[in-house]
Amino acid sequence: MGVTRQKHAKKIMGFYKNNFQFREPFQVLLDGTFCQAALRNKIQIREQLPGYLDGATQLCTTRCVIKELESLGKALYGAKLIAQRFQVRNCSHHKNPVSGSACLLSMIEDGNPHHFFIATQDQDLSNKVKRKPGIPLLFIIQNTMVLDKPSPKSLGFVQKLQTNQLVPEYQKQSIVELKEKEGLVKQEGEKRRKRKRAGGPNPLSCLKKKKKTQAGQEASTEKKKRRKRKRNR
Repeated sequence: MGVTRQKHAKKIMGFYKNNFQFREPFQVLLDGTFCQAALRNKIQIREQLPGYLDGATQLCTTRCVIKELESLGKALYGAKLIAQRFQVRNCSHHKNPVSGSACLLSMIEDGNPHHFFIATQDQDLSNKVKRKPGIPLLFIIQNTMVLDKPSPKSLGFVQKLQTNQLVPEYQKQSIVELKEKEGLVKQEGEKRRKRKRAGGPNPLSCLKKKKKTQAGQEASTEKKKRRKRKRNR
């Protein structure tokens, strides 16, 4: 496992731990496509994933995923055997099974209260997962498992909380690090440097004008008083 890849995963895990309260053991929901990719690339999910996520994991799936693999026959027999080794989480499709992707999406509704990771090779499912904040996404590239970076939806959700001053200081640090990675902090700094400070007015000119007007007002007031005295006499 490359050092750079491990650091990348650790940073992302810190984001989900600090902002979405993910805790060990991490619950990873796998679909048939992920199991098939792991089999094809000779990846030992149970042995390798805890080291990559730097914590204990619980590998799990649903009855709908297993049913889908069974219906696809011999081509995905090996993937079915892998999926059957995992814990089976209860879904709401006992009587009427749905597709594996639809079932996994139903498991992360209402804000993902069970803090599931989603492990899939299905691009359509991945895109739908990214539209929901706070859901880590795992996939396989060649012979390597990869934890996807936080989606714009997750980043926007955390930024909104920060704007509303609901995020503690330790959570703000992870947001700053992500902004630096995307180059947003540098751009803000450059914009601030370009701003020119407005020069103040000349204090001497202002003082002179004020003094003259005050002196003129006093002289006119004194003249009016003298005229009134003369008339009264």
